[in-house]
Amino acid sequence: MASLKYPVLMVHGMGFRDRKHLGYWGRIPAALEKEGCTIYYGGQDSCGSVEGNAKHLAERIESLVKEHGIEKFNVIAHSKGGLDIRYAMSTLGMGKYIASVSTVNTPHNGSLTVDKIKYFPDWMVRFACNCCDLCFKILGDGDPDVYNAVMGFKTSDAEKFNQENPDVPGVYYQSFAFTFKAAFSDILMWFPHFVVKLIEGENDGLLTPRAVKWGDFRGVYTGATNRGISHCDEVDLRRRPFTKKEMDGITDIVDFYVDMVKELASKGF
Repeated sequence: MASLKYPVLMVHGMGFRDRKHLGYWGRIPAALEKEGCTIYYGGQDSCGSVEGNAKHLAERIESLVKEHGIEKFNVIAHSKGGLDIRYAMSTLGMGKYIASVSTVNTPHNGSLTVDKIKYFPDWMVRFACNCCDLCFKILGDGDPDVYNAVMGFKTSDAEKFNQENPDVPGVYYQSFAFTFKAAFSDILMWFPHFVVKLIEGENDGLLTPRAVKWGDFRGVYTGATNRGISHCDEVDLRRRPFTKKEMDGITDIVDFYVDMVKELASKGF
């Protein structure tokens, strides 16, 4: 394949961190490196606020630019990581260092399901989020802020965020949506998938295609098997192909990312 002109900055979503072992992206970085990509990681908190994580990303980008003489990055972001990097680009001035942004199931347009949180007592939501903060603090987050992170997924907050963080001129933005097919396709995601489907329709266990469309929307993807692809599958949580059979469609999530960087390379990024 034609080589990417710029290195890849991988920006994770919520719940995990960029660790050497049990890292967020599974087999994906190694597969991209095998194709000739240079890979760097965002390294932001797993459950920090968008503003806090964006500040970390801005510092990380400036450090990498200075240390390695990098002109620009191709960003691949999953879930909330897409919001973190957009804030860093638009509000914190990092757009000048970004050539392309590819987001995978990022809630750019907010979640109608999260909107329903307003029907729960605020003290109950805050208590649950504070318990999560404590857990993630123990696991290494410097400043976890689950409450503000989650509340930022409301559709009204998303609309405000998009107005305040417009696309940076000259940067290529593309987005991808995934769904899984059967209710129990992913035991880790079956319950949120059930709830979101009742409220909004087909989803990946957390988000619907409506929620994640941004820039050049590349469509809705699902797996070759009856299982489909869940929010966890999108970042290779299980570290294995969906099937070893020769089938039409995505049989291994690693192939999706390899095809993505090949296309970016063909576009001159």
